[in-house]
Amino acid sequence: MVDILLAHAFYITNDTKQREEKFRPYPPLATLYAASILRDSGYEVALYDATLEQNEDSFQEIFNDVNPRLLIIYEDNFNFLSKMCLTHVREATLRMAKTGKDAGTSVIVCSSDASDDPSTYLACGVDYVILGEGDVTVKELSDNLLQQSSMDIGTIPGIAYINGDRDISQSPRRMNLRDLDSIPFPARDLVDIENYRDAWESVHGYFSMSMVTTRGCPYACTWCAKPIWGKSYAVRSPENVAEEQALLKQHCSPDHIWFMDDIFGLKPGWIERYSLEVNAREANIPFMIQTRADLMNPEVVKSLADANCEEVWLGAESGSQSVLDSMKKGITVEQIHEARRLLGNEGIRTCFFIQFGYPGETLEDISLTVDLVRSALPDNIGVSVSYPLPGTEFHELVMNEINEKTHWNESNDLEIMFEGAYDSSYYRKLGKFLHRDLDARLGISNEDLNVLQCEWEQLVDSARNYEATASETSNTV
Repeated sequence: MVDILLAHAFYITNDTKQREEKFRPYPPLATLYAASILRDSGYEVALYDATLEQNEDSFQEIFNDVNPRLLIIYEDNFNFLSKMCLTHVREATLRMAKTGKDAGTSVIVCSSDASDDPSTYLACGVDYVILGEGDVTVKELSDNLLQQSSMDIGTIPGIAYINGDRDISQSPRRMNLRDLDSIPFPARDLVDIENYRDAWESVHGYFSMSMVTTRGCPYACTWCAKPIWGKSYAVRSPENVAEEQALLKQHCSPDHIWFMDDIFGLKPGWIERYSLEVNAREANIPFMIQTRADLMNPEVVKSLADANCEEVWLGAESGSQSVLDSMKKGITVEQIHEARRLLGNEGIRTCFFIQFGYPGETLEDISLTVDLVRSALPDNIGVSVSYPLPGTEFHELVMNEINEKTHWNESNDLEIMFEGAYDSSYYRKLGKFLHRDLDARLGISNEDLNVLQCEWEQLVDSARNYEATASETSNTV
């Protein structure tokens, strides 16, 4: 028997896009942070890493093998896939929780989805849901349950549970950690690193691992869900990050790092200091980040290049300034172009996140986004449609229009779940077109640009016909 079995429920095999198209598996970083904290508190911890497992039978096997006193299903809250609150993850979590409950084990869940909707998890037998940042809460809750503390469990900040009256109680939210350097490094020794290496090399020819330097995001984009950290933002010191990177290079030898931060290097001067520290330790590893166009200037970009940054993903979202303003994105189209230019001049791959379907977006706005991609020529794009997650200003805006489906099933769902300007099939065609059009312009594919232009004109005509039909229907009603 071990004290605690930590698990997560994101099986790549359950997500078509991640399994068949992307296949970029990473160990569950937030789960591994929780494991380190619990081990530092004296608990014996086992890990069930669902990522590369073929089915859920393996969870039953490890549960039986370790016979835990406590089951904690702790999602990787740094990974955007967990933040999407996908239905297949929720369903797997609830099946895993049932396994624990059937064995008489207390079950705790920590995830973006559970923070958004604790009642669904508690109604299915989960004992406790951690609300928001879980690092301290998971330790205090484990102490209470495993050490038979006389302390009233309701005094632990940041939890939801069923009280003695069979109602849901929620304690006050816990203040987020500020001193991130005090947190032990993730317990990567619990992971089968070689299994990940083999998986990456078999598909991509190199091996990537993940790190994180910050928590949260202070910006107010209307569609961005923040169930874990809210609008707070905390950052590790460059020295602490460089130290971890040096250890990672020494013990795991990755060829590449994905920094999973929502915004890498927001604090002025941080990137410049990080570049110096990582070079001083000879800990350079090629890496990829996500950041904002308005944070890119010549000094920052030069420091990124010196630190061996090879790819930057920018939240461009739209080529229409009116759409960017409606999203409260806080950037301009000109800043997107300038960031692309600066990064390109340093040889850093520059990639755009593009989002279609935001309320009020017109065909003209869509055309401006297509023009942005065609003129800036990013090295890659990720195309999505606006997804109203609970707790966002966007969700409040469209909540009366949301249909019975409230969450995407998989990461490639791309369904418009409210009364959008066009239907889901149109946006899916638009996304596929934009990928193919960019690939042709970059010389990645041999598709004829004239043919693609005809396809774009057909999409324009289709949108106009959709608008005309919708108008006729509205007039008839």
